[in-house]
Amino acid sequence: MAEPFSAIDPELYEPPFEQLRAQLIDAVRSGRAAAGEKLPTVRGLATELHLAANTVAKAYRALEEDGLIETRGRSGSFVAAQGDATQQRLQRAAHDYAQLAHELKVDAASALDYARAALGIRP
Repeated sequence: MAEPFSAIDPELYEPPFEQLRAQLIDAVRSGRAAAGEKLPTVRGLATELHLAANTVAKAYRALEEDGLIETRGRSGSFVAAQGDATQQRLQRAAHDYAQLAHELKVDAASALDYARAALGIRP
């Protein structure tokens, strides 16, 4: 996964935990962080961003309450499959489309060509 978190700006009015939360929301919506991808550990991210572990833990708790991430015990934290409502619908549609392509024995390159054409993306 492309790292969804960048440096925290201590000069901003927005508190550090909220900056982290906003960064991951943006990463999920932009596709830089996909459903099921593992997030850095709280301590690892705190060290990397020069923050207190409690700050990162607070951001992760808020993201979990928002339904954007899920914590799987000792396995760590992951981008939740559901994301926001728009992403949920698109993920389900993409999954259904991939399943249909598989059932029809359409190769991935052809399936992508059909999807691009449906979206109006020209080669």
